[in-house]
Amino acid sequence: MMDILIQNATMVLPDTTVIGDLLIADGIISQIQPGGGLVANENARIIDATGLHLLPGIIDPQVHFRDPGQPEKEDLYTGSCAAASGGVTSFLDMPNNVPSQTTLQSMYEKIETGNQRCVTNFGFFIGATESNVEELQKAVGAPDAPIAIPGICGIKIFMGSSTGDLLVNDSDALEEIFSNTAGLIAVHAEDETRMDERKKLIEGRTDMAAHAEWRDDITALIATKRAVGYAQATGHRLHVLHLTSGIEADYLSDLTSLHGTDGKAHITTEVLPQHLTLDETDVEVHGTRLKMNPPIRYKKDKETLWKRLHDGTIACIATDHAPHTIESKAKGFPSAPSGMPGVETSLPVMLTHASRGACTIEQVVKWMASNVAEIYGMIGKGRLEEGYDGDVTLVDMTTERMVDDANTWTTVRWNPFHGTKLVGWPTLTVVGGIPVFERNEETGPKGSILVEEGEAGSPLVMTPWN
Repeated sequence: MMDILIQNATMVLPDTTVIGDLLIADGIISQIQPGGGLVANENARIIDATGLHLLPGIIDPQVHFRDPGQPEKEDLYTGSCAAASGGVTSFLDMPNNVPSQTTLQSMYEKIETGNQRCVTNFGFFIGATESNVEELQKAVGAPDAPIAIPGICGIKIFMGSSTGDLLVNDSDALEEIFSNTAGLIAVHAEDETRMDERKKLIEGRTDMAAHAEWRDDITALIATKRAVGYAQATGHRLHVLHLTSGIEADYLSDLTSLHGTDGKAHITTEVLPQHLTLDETDVEVHGTRLKMNPPIRYKKDKETLWKRLHDGTIACIATDHAPHTIESKAKGFPSAPSGMPGVETSLPVMLTHASRGACTIEQVVKWMASNVAEIYGMIGKGRLEEGYDGDVTLVDMTTERMVDDANTWTTVRWNPFHGTKLVGWPTLTVVGGIPVFERNEETGPKGSILVEEGEAGSPLVMTPWN
């Protein structure tokens, strides 16, 4: 493996941002020198990063790469290429595949596919059903004997909006899962009963505004409160996925903690760039391109989510990258499926917010890298620090580029931010000391993948949660 010396970069380190050099040797960050002056061996690749920001590789803790079963939408190779183009060096993928990933054997098979096809690091959730506690225990352990298998990051519970056999709405089943498993439980918090009751309110409607009215904030709040209640009763580690509403964020304000609090359930939550950026006015313009679950909500929700991100209630940012073909998205409401791509633009979207004063670059790094690693107990990830894995991305904070569907790497070849000008585009993505993606004048705005399938990346190693 060739050493990589990055010189003259504006490095976002854990405690400071300085111009200097960083050396990756044998896949590990071996030296960091503020002010520069590092010397590499004669076989090293030397990169002049003058004018560029060097960030730890971004970690996306919620994607749907559709593998196995739906290659027309995405697979682990195309999804990881899309991730690399967005500066994402590690991702956590969901179990709602075809078939659903609900057994330890299916997880081993998916990990092997990741080894063969991914160009970034990867981890996978095992899906909970109302009758697979024994399989969950094989994957993450029991409360008195937690385990951590490389590549398995936790349990996913769909409390609503599920596919296949993944809906878990029964109280007895939820209590059994929370009481008898270890690991981190991540929940999609929408109350299935309330959604069923409210569906009649939008019968016959074809306008996208109906989507957020049907799946309203109370629908989300009920499920979030249920999940918190089970976590508090059992002491189980809980992560609430893709927070969308102001009332949920306010409810969680005294309950979440990045590292946990003695005597309290350890609860964290996340938000998506689209819910920090888009609102009902965008939905009116772009229609079903922006249809997702939970939905894009209202300006007031967006404002509260930003407030709770800044005060620490919300600890990290994910994408919920969930591609569907553009043909299916064009079917109109309610027929169009829910979900949108996101890994290619999540970092530029957030860095554009930083460039406009909504936050700082250092906060973006915390929310999209270091805090994600802390939440999931990832070893060697999320920081520019000597001894950590050589996962880094160089970004250009000066060049504004327009998002264009034609330049996407995702199989479905579209992006919800098409036509939007953003800064902070990655120019180089390195995974474990291997350059995997480059964007420059020669490659054009789409950039180029530099490795073959399976040539870079590995299963994420995480500490066990009890």
